[in-house]
Amino acid sequence: QVQLVESGGGLVQAGGSLRLSCAASGRTFSRYAMGWFRQAPGKEREFIATISQSGGNAYYADSAKGRSTISRDNAKSTVYLQLNSLKPEDTAIYYCAAGFVYGISQRTYDHWGQGTQVTVSS
Repeated sequence: QVQLVESGGGLVQAGGSLRLSCAASGRTFSRYAMGWFRQAPGKEREFIATISQSGGNAYYADSAKGRSTISRDNAKSTVYLQLNSLKPEDTAIYYCAAGFVYGISQRTYDHWGQGTQVTVSS
């Protein structure tokens, strides 16, 4: 079992940046692929990025490419999501998730954090 706690969200102006963190409990973090998802008001939760267990592979949604970077530090049991050039439409609750399978589907992730709010003002 792994527990995930996101942090780093907040209010930022359009064009700004945020770095989200997701800290995992337990000593098995390196066994999990990690993903970031977001859910905007009135919309379904959507995939943003995923990173493999070793950190050697990453994949991004088209909407995130060029503006987001996912990374992980297995020694710290933490995964990060750097968000740049933020737009008002990026406003959402951002969730991290852990699963044994590296993939983009929400179904591949077994453990979820509680989310962190990102609000981008125009």
